[in-house]
Amino acid sequence: MVKRTDGTESPILAEDGGDGHDKPRLRYGELVILGYNGYLPQGDRGRRRSKFVLHKRTEASGVKRSKHYIVQSPQTSKAILDANQHSISYTLSRSQAVIVEYKEDTETDMFQVGRSSESPIDFVVMDTLPGDKKDAKVMQSTISRFACRILVNRCEPAKSKIFAAGFDSSRNIFLGEKATKWQDNVEIDGLTTNGVLIMHPKGSFCGGTAKCGLWRECSVGGDVFSLRESRSAQQKGQPIYDECNILQDGTLIDLCGATLLWRSAEGLQHSPTKHDLEKLIDAINAGRPQCPVGLNTLVIPRKVNIGDQVNQPYVYLNCGHVQGHHDWGQDENTGARRCPMCLELGPVVTLCMGLEPAFYVDVGAPTFAFNPCGHMATEKTVKYWANVEIPHGTNGFQAVCPFCATPLDGATGYIKLIFQDNLD
Repeated sequence: MVKRTDGTESPILAEDGGDGHDKPRLRYGELVILGYNGYLPQGDRGRRRSKFVLHKRTEASGVKRSKHYIVQSPQTSKAILDANQHSISYTLSRSQAVIVEYKEDTETDMFQVGRSSESPIDFVVMDTLPGDKKDAKVMQSTISRFACRILVNRCEPAKSKIFAAGFDSSRNIFLGEKATKWQDNVEIDGLTTNGVLIMHPKGSFCGGTAKCGLWRECSVGGDVFSLRESRSAQQKGQPIYDECNILQDGTLIDLCGATLLWRSAEGLQHSPTKHDLEKLIDAINAGRPQCPVGLNTLVIPRKVNIGDQVNQPYVYLNCGHVQGHHDWGQDENTGARRCPMCLELGPVVTLCMGLEPAFYVDVGAPTFAFNPCGHMATEKTVKYWANVEIPHGTNGFQAVCPFCATPLDGATGYIKLIFQDNLD
């Protein structure tokens, strides 16, 4: 276990030096960043990784609302200056603010997500760029340093709730004078600048029958609202009383720059493992798929970094035929190629296995691929993600490949794969 500088424990296990006597901890679930095929290009290190496993803490770390009051100068108030006191400051004017104090909650564990590398953040998330991210650099991030917090009930992990904003190193959350905030009767609440959006799937994520739900915004206090007119508009949306901030298996969380997928521990039990996916690759390769032009056997690589291999398979995105690398039928002007099997003219892309198990909605053969990136997955998985609209920009949405975040092309965003295999 890793200890933070403030004495609290981080859920990241010490990478080395473990004595092997730690008892297995209850797994609540996983947060997985859309756009990464199993790990970050630079490698998963510490709190910065492509997925984050939430485990039950040794001691409860949650907090709950205690009391609130009005102060004239919030920066010098006792709750703000006390480093051991969790509090949220809602600035109403230069001379007035509402302070909401929080107290320890022995029934919950708290996990925080954001761009900051400070110790209160359990899962450090940076902006996700589409496609190959090896040399990608983000000039200006739109993700909040302390973006959101998740509270999990220690006895009922299914009750995992998300809230906008996270506590900083002084255990404070500040909503400035310009931040969207409101007071209903006695309670006060607000929204962060770019907001925390959530989308619960309609139906069971596992099994492939779920449909994309509606995107909502989650407040600092955990209430749910319809979306603002634009991402950082001052006017809040309408309250949605029949929806809540409890995470479901398959809930998406958008932080304005990165989108996370929540997978519950129960849901993951019905999902494929990495070993399952590797066995599926082996099964395809055992069929000895062949290139009809070069007549060489194609091999789907098990590693994500594929490189230029002689036996690397490619897929024609307009027809789905899988072949090896060759120059037959290439259009010199457009770079498109004519498929030697059906003579369909169109783009060609490297075929690559989707290796992040959390994105799969069922277990089965990878018979479909996303267009235009070429990531393979099961039919139900590909069709599910092709119909999920991910927030993009200030008020736009687009379907993307979950393994690389590339926006999807074509009428459907995917193609059925046609292998020339089992020829023996």
